Amino acid sequence: MLRPIERVITARRQLEGGGFSVRRPLPAAGVRSVDPILMIDEMGPVVYAPGEAVGAPDHPHRGFETVTYLLDGHMLHEDHLGNRGNLKSGGVQWMTAGADGARFLLLAARPLKEPVVQYGPFVMNTRAEIEQAIRDYQNGVLAV
Repeated sequence: MLRPIERVITARRQLEGGGFSVRRPLPAAGVRSVDPILMIDEMGPVVYAPGEAVGAPDHPHRGFETVTYLLDGHMLHEDHLGNRGNLKSGGVQWMTAGADGARFLLLAARPLKEPVVQYGPFVMNTRAEIEQAIRDYQNGVLAV
């Protein structure tokens, strides 16, 4: 059975990492039907000359699962620990970052029906809580 398209979400363009451009449709304000931790980025098409590509500085992905799918071209995807994937057209890389001995628990429940504010990996109930979490992270006092 085919379901009708409920709505079209326009991805917003933003800079990430060392200054590369991505289009991010999720998370998005007003979209409550998906988990606020689901993040989808589209990068490209882009062509960098040798030595021009920008990456991302060291950053924590503790417990994150990242999936990279390359439609066309070639990309060397490497983290700050030297783990790398050499992706070519149609290639997929699944990375479990910071998973040294980690165990994951998947829970499902009814929506809390509370406000959700999300910025990068931070998910809180208010903008003020997000701003405090970012300050705590920058000052190295974010609880883990």
